[in-house]
Amino acid sequence: MSTPGSAEARAHTGTRRFISGVVEGFYGRPWTMEQRTELFKREQKWGLNTYFYAPKNDYKHRMYWRDLYSAEEAGQLTALISAAKQHDVEFIYAISPGLDITFSNPKEVAALKRKLDQVRHFGCRSFSLLFDDIETEMCAADKQAFSSFAHAQVAITNAVYQHLGDPETFLFCPTDYCAAFCTPNVSQSSYLHTVGEKLLPGIDVLWTGPKVVSHNISVESIEEVSSVLKRAPVIWDNIHANDYDPQRTFLGPFKDRPTELIPNLGGVLTNPNCEFDLNFVAIHTLATWCKATADGAQRDVEMGDEEQDPRYSPQKALTLALTDWLQEFLSTDQPGARLKKDSSDEEPMQTDGGGSSYAPGPGEKPLYTAEPLSLDDLKLLSDLFHLPYEHGPAARAMLQELDWLKKHSRAAAAETDETAEWRSRAQQFDGMCEAVVQMFNRLSNVPNRSILYDLYNYICDIKSGVDLARAYVKTLGGESGPSAQRMSEDPEPWGFRGGLSGEFQRMLPCHGNRDLFRHPPAMAVYSIREYCTEDKLEVQRISREMQSAGESKVPVMMQPPLLCDGLSAGEISPSPQCALVLEDEIGVCGYALALTDAKPAATKIQRAVSESVFKDFPSLVTVQVLPRVTDPSPAKRMIGGLLSSIRSSGSRGVFCELRQNDRRMHDFYAKLGSFKPVQIPELPGDIFAMGTSL
Repeated sequence: MSTPGSAEARAHTGTRRFISGVVEGFYGRPWTMEQRTELFKREQKWGLNTYFYAPKNDYKHRMYWRDLYSAEEAGQLTALISAAKQHDVEFIYAISPGLDITFSNPKEVAALKRKLDQVRHFGCRSFSLLFDDIETEMCAADKQAFSSFAHAQVAITNAVYQHLGDPETFLFCPTDYCAAFCTPNVSQSSYLHTVGEKLLPGIDVLWTGPKVVSHNISVESIEEVSSVLKRAPVIWDNIHANDYDPQRTFLGPFKDRPTELIPNLGGVLTNPNCEFDLNFVAIHTLATWCKATADGAQRDVEMGDEEQDPRYSPQKALTLALTDWLQEFLSTDQPGARLKKDSSDEEPMQTDGGGSSYAPGPGEKPLYTAEPLSLDDLKLLSDLFHLPYEHGPAARAMLQELDWLKKHSRAAAAETDETAEWRSRAQQFDGMCEAVVQMFNRLSNVPNRSILYDLYNYICDIKSGVDLARAYVKTLGGESGPSAQRMSEDPEPWGFRGGLSGEFQRMLPCHGNRDLFRHPPAMAVYSIREYCTEDKLEVQRISREMQSAGESKVPVMMQPPLLCDGLSAGEISPSPQCALVLEDEIGVCGYALALTDAKPAATKIQRAVSESVFKDFPSLVTVQVLPRVTDPSPAKRMIGGLLSSIRSSGSRGVFCELRQNDRRMHDFYAKLGSFKPVQIPELPGDIFAMGTSL
């Protein structure tokens, strides 16, 4: 383990040590003092040496940077700086005055010095000035005093650095802190050239790489910026930052930064997830990366040579981190947790006090015991919430399977050479979804509730998304029931994503073009045409299929007939211009048939229907659509055209008959708005009617 003063921790360039650790530099709720102290313990254990204090939403760090800390705040910071020293972690205090400072005003410079003097009295010896994420336009007074924005920033930074006695560690964050911000580019940036030429050599410069959140950071890119800055930069790494998207957290390993970078850098600081307890992997794997040496000497962890970097394997580093993190999940200071144990484990059940625990008697419901979380669960969790530019292997596999099942849905609707494969892959996909559900259940019952609380919104969201995908595949396969009902036109709020932000995104032409899993857009095309005699067999097939898919436990042959059964079976011909079919790319997928005079249908099945019913609703309609038609619009257009034809015949009303357990078609008619329940006393008990006036 390296310490800030040890030879092992010194810089790989010159005599300075290599800075390695964590920057608390995100937007959002700052970490608590207790969490920061826990961070120091972990950094010391894993061999990291630095904590960089820069929470954007700490008022006195950024917005009210001039205000001195109160006595209570001073006590907290003093204790925090002392705790960092106790764990051999260097505490760097950063201040961000760039929002509203007037660089040319001596009073402003004095206020900045006074604030840092106060922090120095707390015991802090390392500092940083940040000018990131601010407007680049200078005020009129500064334009008179300085030739450029860079000159203004460098002047005040040098003055503060010298005022503090040229501290050994002092960092400057430029406004152009990544290549994407440089005009016209890094090598020709007048801003960076001014920083490199005018900033005192003892001051380090922070850099995020090619972008704010950099996918890759190459040795060549660092050599380029180093030549302009005239010093090796310290990387402020946002690869695990999630403050820009509340729906994402990143639990994948530190990667795509070759270990050859180490001798070309002044250090690396990770600016990780906002939620403290979700940063175990990010910090642990960074520590493993930092242990790699440029000369290939012995390391704490042997990585092997199966990946591009022989000194560091992200996958092995991830496994090491998840193995250690699992113990954190299973530890608790909360009494009463009950986890299932192996039969060979004879430890007594943990209880919440000295009294005897409750034991259910014979015939009573057994106590609920949670399945213990496993390393495989955490590997799956990391795959689902991996990194900004890539999903983990399990997540990619799920997306690939779903994409294949969608593209080959024809095999689910009709027997083809691919039908058996489609069914097999659908079952495999269902198993993948079930693994996510079980992971969610086990995570929900872990003893360490603080980790769960940081995770819960994310795992609840992914479980909801997986449930929807699972229901969609079941619908493609012709299954009905509760799962398929999730795909209805009027789902519960958890059945769709996004709120107002999501709606804004879906309205934009570029929405989805940065998905990590790329596939061409797919739109189902439907056509509605008049029914012809050649459609008779297809209509019969659809009718039988939907009857078999019903939830009734009574065999179809033993159920009382519906008036419309004769229409669907082709035993009664529909009225002229009162029969339509719906087609997609696979074939006929729905129909709408009607009799302008329903009495012949009633006579055929010997159904007694009062004249008053036929007076108000003389016509009969039946509609069926296969489950693969998830868009309700085509069926609505089909029945709209049918009702128009019936009205043209002079009918004053139309009704339909449904079985009590046919919730799908009941919902369809109900959501049309015009169909209401019709009281027909003569109907058998499991049949009801709905009708509408024309």
